[in-house]
Amino acid sequence: MQKRINLIIVSGFLSFLAVSLTAQNSTNSPYTRYGYGELANRSFGAGRSMGGVGIGLRSSKQINPMNPASYSSMDSMTFLFDFGASAQLSWYNDGTNKQNDVNGNVEYMAMQFPVYKQIAMSVGLLPYTHVGYSFGETKTSEGQEYVETFNGTGGLNQLYAGLSIDIWKKRLSVGANINYLFGSNTHSTTTYYVSSSSTSLYSSKKFKLSAATFDFGLQYTHPLSKTDNLILGLTFAPKKRLNSDTYEMVVNGSETVSSDTIKDLAYDIPVGYGIGVSYVKDNKFIAAADFSYQEWSKASFAGKNGEFKNRSKISTGIEYIPNLFSRPYYNRMRYRLGLNYANSYVQVDGNDYKEYCATMGLGFPISDARSFINLSFEYVKIKPDAKTMIDENYLRMTLSYTFNEHWFFKRRVE
Repeated sequence: MQKRINLIIVSGFLSFLAVSLTAQNSTNSPYTRYGYGELANRSFGAGRSMGGVGIGLRSSKQINPMNPASYSSMDSMTFLFDFGASAQLSWYNDGTNKQNDVNGNVEYMAMQFPVYKQIAMSVGLLPYTHVGYSFGETKTSEGQEYVETFNGTGGLNQLYAGLSIDIWKKRLSVGANINYLFGSNTHSTTTYYVSSSSTSLYSSKKFKLSAATFDFGLQYTHPLSKTDNLILGLTFAPKKRLNSDTYEMVVNGSETVSSDTIKDLAYDIPVGYGIGVSYVKDNKFIAAADFSYQEWSKASFAGKNGEFKNRSKISTGIEYIPNLFSRPYYNRMRYRLGLNYANSYVQVDGNDYKEYCATMGLGFPISDARSFINLSFEYVKIKPDAKTMIDENYLRMTLSYTFNEHWFFKRRVE
């Protein structure tokens, strides 16, 4: 029976790999026209409803790829499997026009298991960026009316494998992820002239990117008492230049005016730093805060420098469990709240925008409180610096399932 369950889980993971490559975009934001698009949320389950924290979180019941040093927190008998899907309501307003959209997508899938004493490994697939937009307007030039539309699709995915080791008294752990970043973005513009000749001009640019990247983590657990701990986490991701193929095409009517392929144009992922801290009290209460910083201003994009701004993000969150050993189910549930703030790494005509987010969520224990169904809600406000830019609001719901089982326990009686 156990082997059958294992086979189902692994088969589901492989199926997810195929589905994710063709999944629909989870955004319609016009801002994804710039740079690599919208940066995806890397937190899973509990961390997502706690404001997206993760650098200082250390739990034996949750997978946390935000800091690879966290993997070794699990015991030697446990197997973890986590996957999540999201749905999103969006509201866009440019001061004149309003638009509402609904999106949904598979978010992530990962597994985690022990390798040896005090050594654990995690493998998973999650998005790195999202691109998805479609907008246009009617214009007039020299007495001629035309319709100009802009469309974009794509995004980058991240397949990772990470290893974590406890190197000192279960207090100090280190870890590293090796990631395979891959995907493509396509941006196109169509100009349709409303006249008797009815001509149109179409141009598109597509870039395919891939590379192996790395990120490293450290966590130190300082016991405050027999039941309370303070955990400090650090992360570092070095700068990486991606392998790239860029395709450009211009079509006038039915005639291809130009078509070009450019190899190895410079696209960079910037260096990133992170620090996080969490306070864990008697397995009933967790308070955590993260700060991350990415040097996007030093990253090249399409062979150009200075296209981006450095990005900072602050996240904070709490989790409360009334009573783990209480009979009423609601006392054993996890109640979570969080906030985060970040500035954009892209600039729109020299202008910046800010991202504000409030989160809340619930953790529903199942299977003797080892496995969980996690439900999180995020309200995101995109506030631009310029009044002429688009104001965006999102209400996002993520449902995830964390499977936690004793796969490696040897029974004396079969």
